[in-house]
Amino acid sequence: MAGELYDQATIFIKSGSGGNGAATFRREKYIPRGGPDGGDGGRGGNVYLVADARINTLLSFRYKRKFSAGNGGHGKKQTMRGKQGQDLEITVPPGTVISAEIDNETYTIDLERPGQRLLAARGGKGGLGNVHFATSTYQVPRIAELGEPGEELTLQLELKLIADVGLVGFPNAGKSTLLSVISAARPKIAPYPFTTLQPNLGIVEVGYDRFVVADIPGLIEGAHQGVGLGFDFLRHVERTRLLLHIVDAAGVDGRDPLEDYHQINAELRQYQPELAGRPQIVVLNKIDLPEAQANVERLRRELPVSQDNLFVIAAATREGIEPLLQHVAQNLRDMPTLLREPVEPDEPPLTWPIPEVDPNIFVIEREGEGWRVHGRRIERLITMTNFAQPDSLDRIARVMAASGIANALMEMGVQEGDSVYIAKEELTWSDTDLYG
Repeated sequence: MAGELYDQATIFIKSGSGGNGAATFRREKYIPRGGPDGGDGGRGGNVYLVADARINTLLSFRYKRKFSAGNGGHGKKQTMRGKQGQDLEITVPPGTVISAEIDNETYTIDLERPGQRLLAARGGKGGLGNVHFATSTYQVPRIAELGEPGEELTLQLELKLIADVGLVGFPNAGKSTLLSVISAARPKIAPYPFTTLQPNLGIVEVGYDRFVVADIPGLIEGAHQGVGLGFDFLRHVERTRLLLHIVDAAGVDGRDPLEDYHQINAELRQYQPELAGRPQIVVLNKIDLPEAQANVERLRRELPVSQDNLFVIAAATREGIEPLLQHVAQNLRDMPTLLREPVEPDEPPLTWPIPEVDPNIFVIEREGEGWRVHGRRIERLITMTNFAQPDSLDRIARVMAASGIANALMEMGVQEGDSVYIAKEELTWSDTDLYG
């Protein structure tokens, strides 16, 4: 298996809107004054992101970036509830980090384990039918709620590669050539730096052992600060079990191989100290070149690496490849697996870690010549109000009085005819009532 890794994407999701409630009345032959029987609207579909172990790239999001769950069905007479909107599942590779900005705060969820789910956008609540508004003094309610709109979010997806082995080293050290030799991967190979701009994956088989190797973009000084391809490189190194540190022993770009080795480890250490301590096998490459042969003995003496973890190869001619792969396979057998166990079937989905807020809390502020009311419950009520129904404004006025919003507005100095803004609606204040 091989493939170019598409490891970042931006997608737009929308959960389903709730269905509208119905404002209907019983109309039967022997019941001339049937009461309200309008059913509720169905809930809109949720949007989930699901980690699927069969996927190892975000490539599918290059071609499709907008996703919507199903809307809820509208309520009907005889208290028939609308159909629930169909949920939508979007599959991503394990190791995908998902970020979203919600209420001016950025939240991040990491789907590390196969089968792990994120409830990314909740479906809108179905509107109540008029059967819910009947009372002993209000026996003919002619109002029903609209369905709550679905949530819309822009998600940033970032794949932190989960591979067994990561190839690290300066640009042009021979990482892509090595990957092409040990696997079926066919990364771009050229005699100049930065031919690898995105990670490439290859599966290597050694006897009965099988492991994934990632050729990650080359590193330069300042990578831990994002210089060059630094962040693209380093975020993928985080999730590899073992590093193969490829050193250009010939110094064909005019650099000292020993300095290259120390520079790479310094960048790893400055980005994340734990990375510098990750198990590492050092591979002196290009031994087929005369310059490399002249450097090998010096590097054996001066590199702070045990001889057991130091290998000399020529990737282009396959010299020394087999002993290296045997050593890698043995090391991986002795190490814990990187992939976590799949989730249990009944494990609840993850949700955004948004702090809980009392929905009854409200805030009033000046907006131009009018007043803006913020509050989760009152804004939801306004959003789900059908202003085409004459009784709807009476309901809003009752709720504002019962919740304390009306008194608060009067204490702040609201005047007859002032505009009161709630959600996307503009209402006009009257000493006797609100009107739209």
